[in-house]
Amino acid sequence: MICALRASDQIGATQTLAFVVMPDHVHWLFELSAGTLAQAIARVKSQVSRTQRARQSVWQSGYHDHAVRRDEEIEKFARYVVENPIRAGLVVDVANYSHWDLDGM
Repeated sequence: MICALRASDQIGATQTLAFVVMPDHVHWLFELSAGTLAQAIARVKSQVSRTQRARQSVWQSGYHDHAVRRDEEIEKFARYVVENPIRAGLVVDVANYSHWDLDGM
């Protein structure tokens, strides 16, 4: 999953600001650089499915999105993203969870 997010950044479609991979979902805060939101999500889902050699879909259809309209909200949303494992009771400190990152924050 993390490789698919990084690949999206490397081709210039997105710029990842924060992400966390949870057991049953992903939070990804990014700036869309090229293409559409639907294309970026489809590309990541497709790459993960190919990498996992999934015989059936591992993704729900669609996705939930929220546009961040003001720069001052970005830090708030980044904090929400990376604190998800704490809220889910997986860890007491996000430093003990290995599937997250804050880029450029």
